[in-house]
Amino acid sequence: MTTPPADLDTRNRLGDQKNPYRFRALLRAVVAGAVTLLVVGVPTDILANPWFGREIPVRWWEYPVLGATVVLTALWFGLQNSRSDRSRTATPAAGVLLTVFAVGCPVCNKLVLVTIGASGALGWWAPLQPILAIVSLALLAGAVLYRWRRRPCGDSCESPVTR
Repeated sequence: MTTPPADLDTRNRLGDQKNPYRFRALLRAVVAGAVTLLVVGVPTDILANPWFGREIPVRWWEYPVLGATVVLTALWFGLQNSRSDRSRTATPAAGVLLTVFAVGCPVCNKLVLVTIGASGALGWWAPLQPILAIVSLALLAGAVLYRWRRRPCGDSCESPVTR
Protein backbone atom coordinates (compact mmCIF):
# COMPACT_ATOMS: atom_id res chain seq x y z
CA MET A 1 0.00 0.00 0.00
CA THR A 2 1.40 3.36 -0.99
CA THR A 3 1.03 6.56 0.93
CA PRO A 4 -0.60 9.49 -0.88
CA PRO A 5 1.75 12.48 -1.27
CA ALA A 6 -0.50 14.83 0.78
CA ASP A 7 -0.40 12.43 3.75
CA LEU A 8 3.38 12.15 3.41
CA ASP A 9 3.72 15.96 3.53
CA THR A 10 1.64 16.08 6.72
CA ARG A 11 3.83 13.44 8.33
CA ASN A 12 7.00 15.34 7.37
CA ARG A 13 5.66 18.56 8.91
CA LEU A 14 4.73 16.75 12.14
CA GLY A 15 8.18 15.17 12.24
CA ASP A 16 9.80 18.59 11.80
CA GLN A 17 7.79 19.97 14.73
CA LYS A 18 9.22 17.29 17.04
CA ASN A 19 12.84 17.88 15.98
CA PRO A 20 13.43 20.92 18.25
CA TYR A 21 12.31 18.87 21.26
CA ARG A 22 14.48 15.93 20.23
CA PHE A 23 17.48 18.21 19.79
CA ARG A 24 16.93 19.79 23.22
CA ALA A 25 16.46 16.37 24.82
CA LEU A 26 19.63 15.07 23.17
CA LEU A 27 21.57 18.16 24.23
CA ARG A 28 20.24 17.87 27.79
CA ALA A 29 21.22 14.18 27.90
CA VAL A 30 24.73 14.81 26.56
CA VAL A 31 25.36 17.67 29.00
CA ALA A 32 24.01 15.65 31.96
CA GLY A 33 26.18 12.68 30.98
CA ALA A 34 29.28 14.85 30.70
CA VAL A 35 28.59 16.55 34.04
CA THR A 36 28.03 13.17 35.71
CA LEU A 37 31.27 11.84 34.25
CA LEU A 38 33.19 14.80 35.65
CA VAL A 39 31.39 14.94 39.02
CA VAL A 40 31.94 11.23 39.69
CA GLY A 41 35.13 10.56 37.74
CA VAL A 42 37.32 13.47 38.83
CA PRO A 43 36.98 13.35 42.66
CA THR A 44 37.26 9.55 42.70
CA ASP A 45 40.34 9.83 40.45
CA ILE A 46 38.97 7.33 37.95
CA LEU A 47 39.66 10.09 35.47
CA ALA A 48 43.28 10.98 36.12
CA ASN A 49 43.69 14.58 37.22
CA PRO A 50 46.16 16.73 39.18
CA TRP A 51 43.67 17.68 41.92
CA PHE A 52 42.77 14.29 43.43
CA GLY A 53 44.72 11.12 44.10
CA ARG A 54 44.08 7.54 45.17
CA GLU A 55 45.94 5.35 47.59
CA ILE A 56 44.29 2.20 46.17
CA PRO A 57 44.42 1.73 42.37
CA VAL A 58 41.21 1.83 40.36
CA ARG A 59 39.62 -1.61 40.35
CA TRP A 60 38.46 -3.17 37.07
CA TRP A 61 34.74 -2.97 37.86
CA GLU A 62 34.79 0.76 38.63
CA TYR A 63 35.11 1.73 34.95
CA PRO A 64 31.91 -0.07 33.84
CA VAL A 65 30.04 1.23 36.89
CA LEU A 66 31.06 4.79 36.03
CA GLY A 67 30.07 4.23 32.38
CA ALA A 68 26.68 2.77 33.30
CA THR A 69 26.06 5.65 35.73
CA VAL A 70 26.81 8.18 32.99
CA VAL A 71 24.54 6.41 30.48
CA LEU A 72 21.63 5.98 32.91
CA THR A 73 21.86 9.59 34.09
CA ALA A 74 21.95 10.82 30.49
CA LEU A 75 18.92 8.66 29.67
CA TRP A 76 17.03 10.07 32.64
CA PHE A 77 17.70 13.65 31.57
CA GLY A 78 16.94 12.88 27.93
CA LEU A 79 13.45 11.56 28.63
CA GLN A 80 10.60 14.04 28.63
CA ASN A 81 8.72 14.41 31.89
CA SER A 82 5.05 15.36 32.07
CA ARG A 83 4.55 18.86 33.46
CA SER A 84 1.81 17.78 35.90
CA ASP A 85 3.95 15.06 37.50
CA ARG A 86 7.07 17.15 38.03
CA SER A 87 6.84 17.11 41.83
CA ARG A 88 6.61 13.30 42.16
CA THR A 89 9.34 12.11 39.85
CA ALA A 90 12.21 9.80 40.71
CA THR A 91 15.60 11.47 40.40
CA PRO A 92 19.02 10.02 39.75
CA ALA A 93 20.61 11.93 42.65
CA ALA A 94 20.65 9.04 45.15
CA GLY A 95 22.07 6.64 42.58
CA VAL A 96 24.82 9.04 41.54
CA LEU A 97 25.72 9.76 45.17
CA LEU A 98 25.94 6.03 45.93
CA THR A 99 28.12 5.60 42.85
CA VAL A 100 30.57 8.16 44.25
CA PHE A 101 30.85 6.12 47.45
CA ALA A 102 30.98 2.84 45.53
CA VAL A 103 33.82 3.73 43.14
CA GLY A 104 35.82 5.99 45.41
CA CYS A 105 39.09 4.92 46.99
CA PRO A 106 38.17 3.22 50.28
CA VAL A 107 40.96 4.85 52.31
CA CYS A 108 40.61 8.26 50.63
CA ASN A 109 37.05 8.77 51.85
CA LYS A 110 37.28 10.99 54.93
CA LEU A 111 33.84 9.99 56.22
CA VAL A 112 34.78 6.31 56.15
CA LEU A 113 38.18 6.94 57.73
CA VAL A 114 36.71 8.99 60.58
CA THR A 115 33.95 6.45 61.17
CA ILE A 116 35.75 3.10 60.97
CA GLY A 117 39.45 3.88 60.52
CA ALA A 118 41.92 2.74 57.87
CA SER A 119 41.76 -0.96 58.74
CA GLY A 120 37.95 -0.83 58.70
CA ALA A 121 38.03 0.96 55.36
CA LEU A 122 40.07 -1.83 53.79
CA GLY A 123 38.57 -4.74 55.69
CA TRP A 124 34.92 -3.73 55.82
CA TRP A 125 34.20 -0.83 53.43
CA ALA A 126 36.16 -2.07 50.37
CA PRO A 127 34.26 -5.40 50.15
CA LEU A 128 30.97 -3.50 50.54
CA GLN A 129 31.66 -1.15 47.63
CA PRO A 130 30.66 -3.56 44.79
CA ILE A 131 27.32 -4.09 46.54
CA LEU A 132 26.86 -0.31 46.74
CA ALA A 133 27.64 -0.13 43.02
CA ILE A 134 24.91 -2.66 42.24
CA VAL A 135 22.42 -0.80 44.45
CA SER A 136 23.31 2.53 42.85
CA LEU A 137 22.84 1.14 39.32
CA ALA A 138 19.53 -0.44 40.37
CA LEU A 139 18.34 2.93 41.73
CA LEU A 140 19.38 4.68 38.53
CA ALA A 141 17.73 2.04 36.34
CA GLY A 142 14.56 2.32 38.44
CA ALA A 143 14.51 6.10 38.05
CA VAL A 144 14.94 5.80 34.27
CA LEU A 145 12.24 3.14 34.05
CA TYR A 146 9.88 5.23 36.16
CA ARG A 147 10.47 8.29 34.00
CA TRP A 148 10.08 6.22 30.82
CA ARG A 149 6.72 4.88 31.96
CA ARG A 150 5.46 8.32 33.06
CA ARG A 151 6.45 10.21 29.90
CA PRO A 152 3.81 11.91 27.79
CA CYS A 153 3.89 10.32 24.39
CA GLY A 154 0.88 11.47 22.34
CA ASP A 155 0.58 9.79 18.94
CA SER A 156 3.83 7.85 19.27
CA CYS A 157 2.37 5.53 21.94
CA GLU A 158 -0.66 4.35 20.00
CA SER A 159 -1.05 0.61 19.89
CA PRO A 160 -0.11 -0.82 16.48
CA VAL A 161 -3.03 -3.27 16.68
CA THR A 162 -6.49 -1.75 16.92
CA ARG A 163 -9.67 -3.79 17.30
